[in-house]
Amino acid sequence: MAFLKFLFIAFLVLYILRLIFRLIFPMVLKNMFSKVQQQAENQSRQRNSRPEGAISIDYMPPQPKGGRTDKLGDFVDYEEVK
Repeated sequence: MAFLKFLFIAFLVLYILRLIFRLIFPMVLKNMFSKVQQQAENQSRQRNSRPEGAISIDYMPPQPKGGRTDKLGDFVDYEEVK
C-alpha cells in the first residue's frame, strides 16, 4: 500500500511540476530575451551617438624616448637586375 501511495504522490508532483514549467518557463525566457534585446539596443545607441565621420582613437602607442628621429623610415639598398 505504501508503494502505491508513493507512486501516486510522485506522479502528482511530476504533473504539477510539468504544469508549472509550461506556464512559468516561457514567461521567464521571454523576460530574459527582452532584457538582452534592451541591452543590445542601448549599446547600439551609444555607438551611434557620435556624429558621422567622427574619429576616436582608443590607443596611442608610446613614443620612444631616444633613438632615431628619422621620420622617413629605413633605406634599403637594391640593385636592378636585367
